[in-house]
Amino acid sequence: MKIDIDRVETVTPQTLIGDLVLFHPETAELLFSIGLHCLGCPSSGVETVSNVADVHGLDTEKLVSQLNDIIKK
Repeated sequence: MKIDIDRVETVTPQTLIGDLVLFHPETAELLFSIGLHCLGCPSSGVETVSNVADVHGLDTEKLVSQLNDIIKK
């Protein structure tokens, strides 16, 4: 059985947190710093960057930009 997972090349508001951390573990430090401590929990497979920003009272576009800066380094 083959599971197709799209590699995250660019973060968007619709990027799933689980995919982001799977392909770019270097983003975990920023995510931990905003209070997202359950990066491996089942919810990370359905929560998007936009969801996380809303829950934590963050600007979605700023978070997307910060995450893209991290993965481009």
